[in-house]
Amino acid sequence: MKVLMLMLLLIVAAPPLLAAEPVPWSSLGADQQQLLSRFEPGWDQLPAARQHALSRGATRWLSMNGTQRANARQRFENWQKVPERRRAVIRQRWQEFQSLPEDDQVRIRAEFREYMRLSEGRRAELRRQWQQKSAAERQQILRQLRQQRRERLQQDR
Repeated sequence: MKVLMLMLLLIVAAPPLLAAEPVPWSSLGADQQQLLSRFEPGWDQLPAARQHALSRGATRWLSMNGTQRANARQRFENWQKVPERRRAVIRQRWQEFQSLPEDDQVRIRAEFREYMRLSEGRRAELRRQWQQKSAAERQQILRQLRQQRRERLQQDR
């Protein structure tokens, strides 16, 4: 059961695939088939994108060591505790992130790593300051940041 839950997490977290061609069950490795065995009866009825996601998820799972699998299980359990409305928002934001140009994705990841290097106290303070701002103030800050990003992009060209 935990493997199934993990597979679902890997599908949700994986970038969307634009897979046009189905994945034949026979093309999966023996380990992948064993891991995905509960899907075998209806495999041919699954959308090609889901087949690709399951195949990739199985490959990722099989490549993980015990610690990585335990961490993945924990992340999935945490994900299950998130209310469905919040999960929908997270999925939407992930799709929006995936639609950004690669340069923006790289920049955002770097900024997030920088944020995570801050002490927990500093992160809490920044969150508190953000939450105390009105919606209008937040929107103004976001507009300014977008404008600064556009200006940087123009300077880089």
